[in-house]
Amino acid sequence: MSALFALYAFALGAIIGSFLNVVIHRYPREESIVFPPSRCGYCQARIKPYDNIPILSYLILRGRCRRCKASYGSRYVMVELANALFYLAIYLHVGVSLAFIPLAAIVSMTIVLIYIDLDILILPDVIDLPGIAIGLVIGWMGLGTLYPELILAINLLDSVIGAAFGAGILLAIGMAYKLLRKIDGMGLGDVKMLAMIGAVTGWRAVFPLLFLASVGGAIIGLIVAARERHKDLQFPIPFGVFLGLATLAVIFFGNTLFTWYQSLLGG
Repeated sequence: MSALFALYAFALGAIIGSFLNVVIHRYPREESIVFPPSRCGYCQARIKPYDNIPILSYLILRGRCRRCKASYGSRYVMVELANALFYLAIYLHVGVSLAFIPLAAIVSMTIVLIYIDLDILILPDVIDLPGIAIGLVIGWMGLGTLYPELILAINLLDSVIGAAFGAGILLAIGMAYKLLRKIDGMGLGDVKMLAMIGAVTGWRAVFPLLFLASVGGAIIGLIVAARERHKDLQFPIPFGVFLGLATLAVIFFGNTLFTWYQSLLGG
């Protein structure tokens, strides 16, 4: 029975992942996420239901439109597979319980934020503000206490402080940068996203998570600067991408990462 539920969790994640692809594609274009039905972005042919099965249809058609043979790119199957695997991971940790719902929602919202920020350098309020509310629910449910192997808020106070700490630390960094450089260095979308993350993980995880995201962003930023020859290092970086990746890593692998870090310090 547990194997069957695990399969259900994976399948549900893939199905929701297919919808996430619609949101990721249409939100930057200010299109409805409901109408019209899914269609090829090249020949505009409507995608038949049998060609819209998450993961399987992509593999069968080799990522191409049945009609015009244009390539869809790998993003579609990556989003579906990632969401499916995270839903499976959630089930393996919490089983069939109410805890599955807010955790699944946060994972899916984080994936959407990652890809939209990567596309248009915007973190939509319609996603991160409800995410703060869901984070507070996670704290209210005490999921960090019920499932200590996951890095989550242990109570409502932890969640509230995490949200305030996450928003406050990025606001302070952004204000200091503007004071020194006379230009904006941090968008409010990043502030709201870290508030959402802090509400989910609790305040103790905010700084390690921010450090992990900053290191990842700095490494990629230097690589881009060297490749594109940005000598002044003045170019936008979708920091929400790194916040999102760090969030997923810390929630599910935080204890392992912290143990590894302490072993490096000889703790």
